[in-house]
Amino acid sequence: MLTRRSVLAAAASFPMVAQRSRKAASPPNIVLILADDLGAWMLGCYGNKEIRTPNIDLLARAGTRFVNHFVCTPICSASRATLFTGRVPRQHGIHCFLTDQPVENPPQGQKAPPPSFAQEVMLSELLARQGYQCAYLGKWHMGDDQKPGRGFHFTYTLMPGPRRYQDPLLSLNGQPVQEAGYLTELLTKKACEFIEGQKPGQPFFLVIAHLNPHTPYDGHPDKYYNLNETTTSETIGWEPPAPNALREKEYLKDIVGNIRRCAAAVTALDDQIPPVLEALNRTGLRDNTLIIFTADNGYLLGRHGLWSKGLASDPINMYEEVMAVPMIWNWPGKVPAMGSRPELVSFYDFLPTICEVVGIEPPGNRNLCGRSYWLLASGRSGRIKDPWPNLVFGHFRNTEMARDTRYKLILRDEGQGPGELYDLRNDPRERVNHYDNPEYVTVREALTRRIEQWRRQYV
Repeated sequence: MLTRRSVLAAAASFPMVAQRSRKAASPPNIVLILADDLGAWMLGCYGNKEIRTPNIDLLARAGTRFVNHFVCTPICSASRATLFTGRVPRQHGIHCFLTDQPVENPPQGQKAPPPSFAQEVMLSELLARQGYQCAYLGKWHMGDDQKPGRGFHFTYTLMPGPRRYQDPLLSLNGQPVQEAGYLTELLTKKACEFIEGQKPGQPFFLVIAHLNPHTPYDGHPDKYYNLNETTTSETIGWEPPAPNALREKEYLKDIVGNIRRCAAAVTALDDQIPPVLEALNRTGLRDNTLIIFTADNGYLLGRHGLWSKGLASDPINMYEEVMAVPMIWNWPGKVPAMGSRPELVSFYDFLPTICEVVGIEPPGNRNLCGRSYWLLASGRSGRIKDPWPNLVFGHFRNTEMARDTRYKLILRDEGQGPGELYDLRNDPRERVNHYDNPEYVTVREALTRRIEQWRRQYV
């Protein structure tokens, strides 16, 4: 289990461990912990002062945290598709979350991926070809939830239907199983069993895709509600319900109470980190295992008077809270302890980065728009030949975004809502829209051209 002492020890011993690690040429194991609906701003290591996340915070201190990491699409299915393919919605074809019960407005969601999605090349398939044992546990939500395939040799996934945390219906390698207990702990237990069952020298890719802190907010163990029952939410920055609130706006009827319930789900997620680390330590695999912690999209929790994510409002929003998600890398001897990276990176950069880590080429003929940030994560940014492009893009249905180190531009299809332009340096909470401000016309036009270029190039 991580402690402050072990964090400091890891930092102090980094050069020595790095030298020893270079002698080992065995491919690294990769554990990807993927949360659901968790904005970076909701974690202590990203500045939150009320939601308890001590284990995630220590994981970040013992590794490197990307300060400015963004999803391409602030909704689950489309975002996950980008994470695992490196491609953006207009390429992989999933534009929203997959459901047969779409929200009333904006337009209806997709019921299933387009047939062309079966031709997409996923990271798991690339790794499986290199001899990795690949396992996926938890929420899939990219079609074929019961049996994802895609190079995953072992799956333990949520079955389609209503989500619940107690006594969930899961699919074990394609066969439905009615489980007893708390979903989050069941996934962690299965992850530890998978780790302990691995053969020495056999690399693995393990995805633990937790539902936490996704709604509903009931079904978590009482101890987590008790821990957060006195949270005042004074520093959360919530606001009264906005007139354009849409998805999950019913939670705005009791903002503080529901923030506490969501905080319980986050703290329960946080408690899943130590058992995984302990399993890696018991098996002697920790030193050659890269652990990555991230989330499929962010969340508002009452900020801007909205509750949910991109569909929390009409029109669609791309506020920082829904676009910025955690990205924490932890790998003893290979990723610096107590590190932080300021560069702007995106979900579409993830696949090229992992390909570089394991020493394989990204899939050809995929027209990927991302690039590897491995030199950043490993603390060797001085070796990057070209300047890092501190510009990220977003695309969600009728809405597109370009964001650089200071400004964010949001464009919508005609008739789908106003354009937005924010000066994030002077207005980090995005309260003043400068889209029609003549003093910002040069910025607006420059970012508009970048969006148009991005749109043309990556189809």
